Amino acid sequence: MKATRWTAAVLVGLVAGLLTLPAVGLAAPAGPTQLGAADMTLLNGVRLAGLWEMPAGTMAAEKGSKEEVRKVGAEIAAQHDQLDQLVVEAANKLGVQLPGEPSAQQKGWLDEMKSATGARFDRIFVDRLRAAHGAIFPVIGAVRSSTRNDVVRKLAEQANGFVMTHMTLLESTGLVRYAELPPVALPAPQDEGLIAAAKANAEFGTGLSSTVIWAVLLGALTLGSVATVRVVRRR
Repeated sequence: MKATRWTAAVLVGLVAGLLTLPAVGLAAPAGPTQLGAADMTLLNGVRLAGLWEMPAGTMAAEKGSKEEVRKVGAEIAAQHDQLDQLVVEAANKLGVQLPGEPSAQQKGWLDEMKSATGARFDRIFVDRLRAAHGAIFPVIGAVRSSTRNDVVRKLAEQANGFVMTHMTLLESTGLVRYAELPPVALPAPQDEGLIAAAKANAEFGTGLSSTVIWAVLLGALTLGSVATVRVVRRR
């Protein structure tokens, strides 16, 4: 009899605890997935890459002093034309606006190539493109592993193949100065616990994660148990 009363009291306490907590953890299922900042970084980065690397590749195909540089330039220009079509199609599906011209820095790289000739041109072409591909490569990996959007995920997979191919092509010229590449920038360790989960979900406004929901339930159980003990003691 006492065990039955104890069980009933625990259940009542659990319900009481749930009712005393905010209702944030019991949100309705999320609506259509929104684009995060990382998603837009990938879309814009792929688009900008095509806007300057296509003319850079064409330039290399025409004025490279080494045959290998001319071949690599022509191939990269052709492949970026394909990748540019893919990112434009993705942007159209998502209803987002993409850049229409290279950035100021990218324009500066193109001007630098225009004024260079011979072996100096070859070096600048390989250095600039290899550094640019190395910079966007980790962005692609991060977005591929964490994006909630199917269109962006597919684009990341496609871009990953292109970028890896281009780095390999540039390295095949024998002109990449690995010792001068920027140091590896490892991402900061991710925050642990409920704060990180809340931050991750707040970016999209899609409600709380299962971690937070379980925390709420455990909190409710704790509060309910306290209330239960008090009720039993009074009896």
